[in-house]
Amino acid sequence: MGVGRMSEDRSSSRIVPAGPPLLASRLTPAAPPEPIVRRTRLARLLDDGVAAPVTLLRAPAGWGKTTLLASWRRGVVEAAPDTPAPAWVSVEVGDDSDRLWTYVAAALRTVTDPGGDPAAAPPVPDRTPRPDELEVLAAALAARERPAVLILDDLHRITDPAALAGLEFLMRHTERRLRLVAAGRSGLPLAVQRLRLAGELVELGPDDLAFTADEIADLLTAHGVVVPARGVRRLRQRTEGWAAALRIAVLALREQPDPERWAAELGADQPEIAGYLREEVLAGLEPPDRELLRRSAVADVVCAGLAEALTGGTDAQTRLSGLAENAGLLRHDGGRPAWYRCPPLLADLLRRELGRLPAEELRDLHLRAAGWYDGNGRPVDALRHAFAGADWTRATDLFVSRWPELVPYDRIVRSGTSPPLPPAQAVADDPELALAAAVQRAHDGDADTAGEQLRLAGSYAPALPQPRRDRFVRLVAVVELVVARLAGDPEAVRAAAVRLLATRPAAPAVAAAVARTDDDADVRAVAGTALALLALDAGDLSAAADGFAAALAAAREAGRVRTELVCASRWALLAAVRGDLRAAEQTARAALALPPCQVWSTPVDCGYAQLALAVVALHRDQPAEAVANLALAEAATAPAATPNPAATPNPAAAEPAAGAVAAWCRAYLCHDEGDLSTAHRMLVAARAQCPERDSELAAWLLAAELDMHSAHRDAQAARDLVAAHPPGPGRPVVLAVAAARVEWRAGDPRAAARLLPEWASASAADWPLPVRLDAALLDALFAAYDGDERRAGRSLERALDLAAPDGHRRPFTRGEPGLRDLLTARLDAGTAHWSLVSDLVRAVEVPAERTPANSSVAPLGEPLTERELIILRYLQSILSNVEIAAELSVSVNTVKTHVRNIYRKLDATRRRDAVHRARALHLI
Repeated sequence: MGVGRMSEDRSSSRIVPAGPPLLASRLTPAAPPEPIVRRTRLARLLDDGVAAPVTLLRAPAGWGKTTLLASWRRGVVEAAPDTPAPAWVSVEVGDDSDRLWTYVAAALRTVTDPGGDPAAAPPVPDRTPRPDELEVLAAALAARERPAVLILDDLHRITDPAALAGLEFLMRHTERRLRLVAAGRSGLPLAVQRLRLAGELVELGPDDLAFTADEIADLLTAHGVVVPARGVRRLRQRTEGWAAALRIAVLALREQPDPERWAAELGADQPEIAGYLREEVLAGLEPPDRELLRRSAVADVVCAGLAEALTGGTDAQTRLSGLAENAGLLRHDGGRPAWYRCPPLLADLLRRELGRLPAEELRDLHLRAAGWYDGNGRPVDALRHAFAGADWTRATDLFVSRWPELVPYDRIVRSGTSPPLPPAQAVADDPELALAAAVQRAHDGDADTAGEQLRLAGSYAPALPQPRRDRFVRLVAVVELVVARLAGDPEAVRAAAVRLLATRPAAPAVAAAVARTDDDADVRAVAGTALALLALDAGDLSAAADGFAAALAAAREAGRVRTELVCASRWALLAAVRGDLRAAEQTARAALALPPCQVWSTPVDCGYAQLALAVVALHRDQPAEAVANLALAEAATAPAATPNPAATPNPAAAEPAAGAVAAWCRAYLCHDEGDLSTAHRMLVAARAQCPERDSELAAWLLAAELDMHSAHRDAQAARDLVAAHPPGPGRPVVLAVAAARVEWRAGDPRAAARLLPEWASASAADWPLPVRLDAALLDALFAAYDGDERRAGRSLERALDLAAPDGHRRPFTRGEPGLRDLLTARLDAGTAHWSLVSDLVRAVEVPAERTPANSSVAPLGEPLTERELIILRYLQSILSNVEIAAELSVSVNTVKTHVRNIYRKLDATRRRDAVHRARALHLI
């Protein structure tokens, strides 16, 4: 179809063709449904995006692509009414190259010939252009002063990639004067990878298009619907910000007498939502893809191996990847292998479809899932599906053989419908089945039913034959431990752990030694981990560290990766707090490297390892790395952290120890930035949440709080805290050192010296290393104050001996004023850590009153070169010129020349004078 030049009749919103008529509705966006919520966040993204040649909006149906583009286009016109609106083309099914270009030509004329002057308009062909015509058009567009913006909506409807060949040519040859904004679902006929690699592509996906909680609140307000904040959060959780689902929900909420309750119960049972999902989302899928989604819905998350076990196919990875990348119907975690999940509402619908399957077919799916999980190191999921498939024998065998991997250590439980309990006759035949059911219900967070199943199993115990009773007693102790931990009863947990340890095998006979050693290691690992977790929850860091170390060794001996991860991640954190930085870092990284697909793990475990790395970085004075790891840790250990979308936190799910250490770490980072008030508030809040106010963990927080007060020159507040929590026998030594530092900063060195405990004694070897370092450095400062340079040097050298192996830097770089002078004096006197001391001297922050601007030392008339600065640092040492030359791999004459220049610029006649003047100028 040919077309002549077009002009827009704004009064009637029609496109008036000079040639054969075209559909005006395809050249202007349809008016979006009212009321419109202006999403300024996305408008800014589009404003920034059109600076690149191509902006791509790719998401499934209903994510608001068209509405967003129409709203943004309207905003562009309102902001600049004298400039033409971005050109618009709605792509339709069946558009071939000629038909598409007819509309593209008409649209381009609206932006390249806004004034209607034929002589000023570039030649835009009204059919697929020839190469020479494209070159002429490209040259004309490249000569424009302002770029032309072309919006192509529903680009996925083009099935022939060649249809866009002309546009791709223009984008390459118009000097970025043609900007394409395209929206579509999947399989877009653009060279996406080439554009991405060339840095010419801005992409917006479902995560960007999803409504935030604030935008949902705005949408509700615009529709006159009042929902409390928790209702808004529920809508965000259930819809994941999906625009279409939100609009359906908001329209329905206007008619509800109890909007909050309706929002809380939002699911795919709502007819409007179910209809939309079936007609707009699932209807366009190939039958194998829809069947894959439906059968995979038996699991919360799915990987290719599990999907193939459920469907019997062999191409699950390709299909899952396509449903995620192209259709946008699945989200994947980015791991290897990737695990995928459906959005909550779609998952609801698919599970409802599963519920309509014949009972035997549904049971077969659960048993397929149980078999795959069992064979791939995920016994918790295997147990759940064994119960869902009513395979009581498999459920019992799983529990009996893999009970150490079924003990839940975290506080996160699964929500949703629990699988059915076994019938009474099956339990009577095998009471261990009731124990398996108790553990399964414990993972669902159902403490009452778990307790009932435990009691039911006990009622059948007398009927068990003697050979099975020992095993049954142990399994009962395991379940008692699980139920007690779920109930949050520390004394019951401790008693159950003791009973479990009492079931350890006696000294085995030689023939049975190998078989029973693993049982012994499992008992020690599980009971030891439970007791260590109790100590950690109570803030007893030393006992927790010892407990996790022993349980970690037992878990490795037994080959229990899940328990190893729990223990290793938490021991790494405790080791980091206590200053064993190398071991903490190695253990944390090893924990993070454990294969997640072989472990039924939660983000909390990895969060402890990330927090350990943050504390290590803090002690090493690496703030950027500390902040990065701390952000990962806080996201993982927050109360809302869940192992999968179907999981929700227990009301007591906060990790108090991790939260306290994170606050301690974050407070010191704020302190380093000069924000002492925020740091103090964090510490006060964290200390208030400590379950044991007099615990070791609370003492660390209190010591940090004392630091904040004394750094803020609030000595009285610090002394009041010390009086309320006096250091002394039986109290953590960190408080005594902190109290001594308070007095030192308050200007009372005598009182400080009296409070400082004996850090060099043999008993001090058990102190946390950061505390011992602080004490040693304070002692060095006290000695220097008393004029005892020899003792100050010995104390400082001993502190360097302690700090060097693990890379401790913070006590030196963020320490008390006067430390820099002591460090520089060590360079003159000689030190076994010359390189470390030289580095620390350069790194120590210099107070403002000691900077050259406020100093009486005259500045340099001629600055030192980089090479001269390097040699100047070596002049602090006892190395000769020959030795310095050897260190730098240069000739002795070169060193001598640089030394002469240094003396001249520093106005010095000998090495000692040059070094002193350089230090006065803070060059070294």
